Amino acid sequence: MGMASGKVKWFNNAKGYGFVNADGDSEDLFAHYSAIQMDGYKTLKAGQTVTFDIVQGPKGKHAVNISGNAAVKADITPEVVTANA
Repeated sequence: MGMASGKVKWFNNAKGYGFVNADGDSEDLFAHYSAIQMDGYKTLKAGQTVTFDIVQGPKGKHAVNISGNAAVKADITPEVVTANA
């Protein structure tokens, strides 16, 4: 199966996993932090648009090679605040 796109249903940073849904499909696909393709802290946010490959795991389908949009990386970057002098 080729690359699919969809949205993050939920992702728990403390546990390191969550679920995504492919566009047009309500089936939950397991998403582990180790399958996220990004530098730094690997996380996903509910509602985030992602692309991924789907593979059959021992307990159901998994999303692997997960890539998200750049907005999430910006969300976890510390904000720089400058004072008006």
